[in-house]
Amino acid sequence: MPDAVVEIQDLTGTADHFRVEVISAQFEDLKPIARHRLVYGTLGAHVGGAIHALALGTHTPDEWRRRKQAT
Repeated sequence: MPDAVVEIQDLTGTADHFRVEVISAQFEDLKPIARHRLVYGTLGAHVGGAIHALALGTHTPDEWRRRKQAT
């Protein structure tokens, strides 16, 4: 996902449980499940291996801006 901006938070300090926010124009007009499939497809075999748990947020750039403005 070449255009993606990614924010990663290690939730446990063990480097295998993460909260990840992915911002990409590729998510435009996609339902949440399709967005998650794109991200999981990018991560491949790392999920279930080096990445034990993943809390995932997927946003278009406009959604992300609105979210940040609301906080």
